[in-house]
Formats: sequence, structure tokens, C-alpha cells
Amino acid sequence: MSSESQQLRYIDIGINFTDPIFRGEYHGKKRHEDDFAEILQRALDAGCKKFMVTGSDLTESEQAVEMAKAHPGLCYATVGVHPCSAKKFDTHPGGPSTLLAALGDLAKKTKESGETVAFGEIGLDYDRLNLTPKDQQLKYFEAQLELAVEVQLPLFLHSRAASEDFERLLSTKLPQLPKKGLVHSFTGTIDEMQRLVELGLDIGVNGCSMKTEENIEVVRQIPLDHLQIETDGPWCEMRPSHASAKFLKDAPPLPKAVKKEKWSKGVMVKGRNEPATIPHVAYAIANIKEVPVEEVCQAAYRNSIKMFGLGEKDE
Repeated sequence: MSSESQQLRYIDIGINFTDPIFRGEYHGKKRHEDDFAEILQRALDAGCKKFMVTGSDLTESEQAVEMAKAHPGLCYATVGVHPCSAKKFDTHPGGPSTLLAALGDLAKKTKESGETVAFGEIGLDYDRLNLTPKDQQLKYFEAQLELAVEVQLPLFLHSRAASEDFERLLSTKLPQLPKKGLVHSFTGTIDEMQRLVELGLDIGVNGCSMKTEENIEVVRQIPLDHLQIETDGPWCEMRPSHASAKFLKDAPPLPKAVKKEKWSKGVMVKGRNEPATIPHVAYAIANIKEVPVEEVCQAAYRNSIKMFGLGEKDE
């Protein structure tokens, strides 16, 4: 890596570090030893300064908080229930109100102690109604938005094929949230992106946000002062078949990756995206926008600190 690329600073605002795959476990089977410490080190070597560990249900949110406690100043948590898991509110032993209360308690307590920086991942996902039907998604997105206003945390949001309902529910609550929030892993249209930016939200870009030519056009038009970057690992890796591939010509090389069966110390696993790949997200955005990569990194870093704090003062 050139010294120039090592000076670039990154914040991975969406990383699913609670996934067992980052401990060498795939679909319930242990395939290789726990290499989490190496994953973290590779990310630091690539210029990652901070990580926002995504909570997708109560258990994962608790795990994300534990991770933030174990790595103070480096890892921070989000607390919330993902739309695809929203049916858990109705199956929770004490009913929906008990689960909401538990989320609220966890968020309040850990906001005070500095581990939790956002309420989420919450939102709507109409692409996967097989996981949670629409009525439950809507009901518990609204309930969690109210909780976020009560706790006064910025939002970490998910929206798939649901822009109308998503924007309708958000627009009533955002005026009560001074820091607004971020729509992560954005794959919507230019119009949707522009409406979200008008609401005061930031847009999170990762490999999934740059798969198609349409996606590229959207990224080209995201204002730099509303852009944040992420890997969403272990998902959303950038692939040679994606439209983003042609925008990576000057990106630094990534560490070697092998199939999980061939894993050995010091290598990445093919198909398991990790934060060390975040420079490629930044370089692709820079080349799409035809601006220096330094400009993209500085803007994204500043936007993340401004919205989420992450132990730093907004300059």
C-alpha cells in the first residue's frame, strides 16, 4: 500500500461483527479458528478508525454493545430490530411492549455510557415479506421511531422497495430528531435519494449500492455532505461482475482471500466481506464522482462524526 492510501481515514458505519462468520462459523458449522482479531487488525491497517456494529434484534444489539465495551473508542453499537425480524415483537415472551421496553432500556443506558450511537437497524423491507409481513413491519417501525425520539438517538435505517411508506412514517418523526439519521446500504432511485437528502438524512454506500449502472448514476449524484461509507460485511462485497468494477483502477490491492476450506492465518475468506475492503468503496465513489479520493474520505468521515459522535468532537 502506498503511504498516500495509508493516510486516508475510514469509518465503517455498517458492519455486522456479531455474525458468527467473523468467528470462523458458517451456517452453524465451525470451519476454521476464530480470526476476529486478525479481521480487526486488517481493517486498522487499511485505515479504518472506527466501526459501527449493527444490532438487528435485541440479542444482536446486546452483543453489539458488548463489543463496544470490549473495544472502547473503536467499536460503537446500534440498537434496534430489523424489519425482517419485526415479527419477533409478537413472539416475544412478554409481548411487544416488553421487547420495546427492553430495547429502550438498553439504548438509554448505553447511550449514557457511550457505547450506543444510533437507533437501528430499523425500517421497512418489502422485498422480503416472507420474513415479516407488511402490517407487522409498519407497526413496529412506527413504534421504534417513537422510541428513538424518546431516547434521542440518530437513526440507522433500512429501506427496500418501500419508499412511500418509509418516507411517510419518517417525515412525521424526523423534526423531533436533531441529528436525523442515515439510510444504510442504499439501492434506491435518484428521486428517492434526493427526497431522503431533503429530509435531512445521509446516504450509506457500500458494494450493494454500486452493482448496476442505475446504482452508479445514483452514487454520482449523492451530495458529498450527505454521504457515509460502509462495507455491511459479511454481505455486500464488491465483485468483478458489478458495475463498480471499472471504477477501481487506482484502488489499493486488497489482502489475499481464499475459500474458507483453505483458510490459514492472515488471509481473508472469499465471499466474507470485511472492513479491510472499505478503501475500494471510497475509491469507486471518488472515480464515479470524478473527485479525489481524499475528498470522499474526508467528507464521509466528517459526516459520520457529525451525526454519530463516535467519541470525537465535530470539527
